Amino acid sequence: MSYQQSWHEFSTISFALVIGTMGTALASPLYPIYQRLWQLQPSDITYIFVAYMLGCLATLLFLGRLSNYFGFLRSLQFGIILVTLGLGLSIVAEHALFLGFARFIIGIASGLITTSAMLGMLHSIPRSHQSLAPQLSSVIAAIGFGLGPLVGGLIAQLSTAPLVTPYVPVLMGSIVCFIGLCFLPKPQFVAQPFSIRPRLQMPIGSYRALFCLVGFAAFSAFAAFSLFASLSSSFVVSVLPNAGPLISGFAIALILFISALIQFFARRLEAHRAIDQGLIGMILSLILLALAMQFKSSWLFFISDILVGIGHGLTLLGAFALVHRMSQDHNRAALISSYLFIAYLGTILPIIAAGVFADYFGLTQAILMFCIAMTVFCFILLYWHTRLKQQKALV
Repeated sequence: MSYQQSWHEFSTISFALVIGTMGTALASPLYPIYQRLWQLQPSDITYIFVAYMLGCLATLLFLGRLSNYFGFLRSLQFGIILVTLGLGLSIVAEHALFLGFARFIIGIASGLITTSAMLGMLHSIPRSHQSLAPQLSSVIAAIGFGLGPLVGGLIAQLSTAPLVTPYVPVLMGSIVCFIGLCFLPKPQFVAQPFSIRPRLQMPIGSYRALFCLVGFAAFSAFAAFSLFASLSSSFVVSVLPNAGPLISGFAIALILFISALIQFFARRLEAHRAIDQGLIGMILSLILLALAMQFKSSWLFFISDILVGIGHGLTLLGAFALVHRMSQDHNRAALISSYLFIAYLGTILPIIAAGVFADYFGLTQAILMFCIAMTVFCFILLYWHTRLKQQKALV
């Protein structure tokens, strides 16, 4: 394969990754519109958001090794078909259950696309740039995650059909992407036995405590981001009554763009320091968010938004580096799956609780309770990490 062909293949697969990740938070700026139209409770919005994450978890648990059997290209094509289906169902959804099902399909698709596209990018990038593949894949994925709510919010702000038109560009892009993937050369690989049996694993020996700490640190990072992604559109309106979908989409996208920049430019930061600084960033963000809700301050809200992006990026940077150190070639895939499983639970359990509390106590009180609980949790993780350092149970 020539240099130009490699870059063509890499670009096509990168475009597929952007399309797959754009669907993640594309609907987040639209949630207040759905809430008004369908007269939904805050918990209903969190259930719709959680449906997406359940799809991702299902892929992680049961379909994570699909690429080993079918190859990354076939898995990627299947993921693009599913995201096209999920976006189409979102356009015609007439009630929350239907939209939740569409989001679940998009979650499965996003999980397939993310795993298979990252494998494909490692396979297709020219050898002269092979060392940049992991960083490029992370940055491209973050760009897709951030573009989703930004594009969705912008189009919804300008459109007379805000629950239809935001999905159309990504839907058309997924069709173009599938056609492009059909023209890529079929990769050579050795098919492994296919199994849907869940396979999660813990490291052996003294690393177990550190692995749990790392997983729970990522749990807190995903929980903080998911609060913004699932309920931020509603509490942006409570802080800024005249804010439209664009402001909500920008607030969500800003977290992801900042996180991506932090992970890229702080990549040489020592992993344990990154986790400590990330947890401190999230603590500061949660405190400012609680104050923003209490005093209805837009400035405090956006400072909190920036800080959660910094905390999210530093925590994930350090956590993934430590998981990589604790693993070896024979168990790396299983340990990464276990780590992601713990991390993704942060997008489900605290957010469901916040949504239920919002139904009974109001949105402001629910977010205050969430901020208090997660701040205490982050302080516990910082103390635990300090004890592990003192015991020299680190890697």
